[in-house]
Amino acid sequence: MASYAILLEALKILCSSIIYHKGSSSTPRYLDKRLSLSQRKFERQTSLVRKSDHIVVFAVEEALLKSASLFPFFMLVAFETGTIFRGLVLLVLYPLICIVRRDWGLKIMVMVTFFGINKESSYKIGSSVMPKFFLEETGEEGVEGLKTFKRKVAFTHMPRVMVESFLKDYMDVEHVVGSEIKEFHGYFLGFLEENIGEVDLEKIVGEKDMNSKVVGICGSRSSLHNHMFSTCKEIHVITRAERRTWTTLSKEKYTKPLIFHDSRLVSKPTALLAISTFMWLPFAFLLFVFRTTCYILLPAKVARPLLSFSGFRVLFSEAGHSSNTTERNSNDYRRKGLLYVCNHRTLCDPVYLKLALDKDVTALTYSLSKMSEIMSPIKTVRLTRQREQDAAMMKKLLSEGNVAVCPEGTTCREPYLLRFSPLFVEMSDVIVPVALDSSFTMFYGNTASGYKFLDPLFFLMDPHPSYTIRLLEKVEGLASCQDHDGEAAKASKFELANHVQAEIGNALGFECTKLTRKDKYLILAGNDGTVKHK
Repeated sequence: MASYAILLEALKILCSSIIYHKGSSSTPRYLDKRLSLSQRKFERQTSLVRKSDHIVVFAVEEALLKSASLFPFFMLVAFETGTIFRGLVLLVLYPLICIVRRDWGLKIMVMVTFFGINKESSYKIGSSVMPKFFLEETGEEGVEGLKTFKRKVAFTHMPRVMVESFLKDYMDVEHVVGSEIKEFHGYFLGFLEENIGEVDLEKIVGEKDMNSKVVGICGSRSSLHNHMFSTCKEIHVITRAERRTWTTLSKEKYTKPLIFHDSRLVSKPTALLAISTFMWLPFAFLLFVFRTTCYILLPAKVARPLLSFSGFRVLFSEAGHSSNTTERNSNDYRRKGLLYVCNHRTLCDPVYLKLALDKDVTALTYSLSKMSEIMSPIKTVRLTRQREQDAAMMKKLLSEGNVAVCPEGTTCREPYLLRFSPLFVEMSDVIVPVALDSSFTMFYGNTASGYKFLDPLFFLMDPHPSYTIRLLEKVEGLASCQDHDGEAAKASKFELANHVQAEIGNALGFECTKLTRKDKYLILAGNDGTVKHK
């Protein structure tokens, strides 16, 4: 019934919108405040100098982004918040979007992308998915020009929900003026609000600050007539040809590191890339079946060359181990298995560690869905986060065979390591650090807000996924804390955990952080990442 109510409300808005456009002849209030084009000063962006006491009003699509096409960003939202079918509909309509006027093309993309989508989900996508792709499309020259101003006000034709988080978090923008989408009981109807033209810049920046010089940056003649630039006596114009020569903003120049992001797609889905992705999907599923069958049914020596033939590479290397450490621990504690401590890149880390070692490995998990446990091709055991119970369980598992644990507790796509939980240092006397890295060409094999049981599916559907597995030199663990008392035992645990993290970070060239699983899920999914089981 809710879907019918949303559809009915959308039809009412469509009818009222048609009546408004036919019958409205009044002049918007903001036109009275505009300066004529002859009263404004126009300059090229290269003439920008430091204006620390000025306010800048800029068009996002024309003063910041290199590409003029908005289609890839709407395709991202359609693919992430909707379904593959929604993305396919948007792709089919792409020729029509290119033919019609720009404003009508925008309305079509908004309707297809947002109709019936939960408002809360859209805000999560705006903060977790979109910043990465906007940053990859941002021009370094545009950012340098904006840095010269004290306060920044951004104007965009895109819905504000798509771009606001990126602008405020990474561009230090104070206020974002963008299209608003009509909603009904928390669901978007796909229609744009009509009153965006009545936004008054004076109300945004304050009457006092309007005495300062307001500078505008845009890139087209149509933007010059926009109300947001009505009070700008000086406007810097950037042509499309100039934007094409811009260099992409390097990660070193981000205002803050991009550590967490969430999307199934690796690259920005342009129209051509979207076509190739949808054409690949039928073959991708067959490839998933083939790769899964090879891993489960065939011995590792046979599976590895077949996986390589299918485009899946597993690179394995082993560092030299200290003979003194190995002999001493093997004499004092004769155990059958080893504890492999890995950084976490995808849900399949222990699976491909087993393939590389050609040995049985039991995977310890901190929080795994029941569906993922059922689908796992190797044995998984859930940690209780209770020291005594986990230590006893680990001792039992190590007496039976090899054990792998990822003390980060969650995956990280970028070259950073999250804080290592010190729980593992008390579970074995011999620790084997394992440096893992993975790469993808089309689909990411992990997600925070999506369906995690689909992670292996997307990973194995990628045309050319790869794993790099490197065994590092063994480290002595803490069999128990009997040799330490109080604060000394606690300090030893954290120091050893940090040491293992540093060794893995140095091997991979990754930066070590103190961020945790909880930090990641609060940023990307709005929860603490705990999977509840009945």
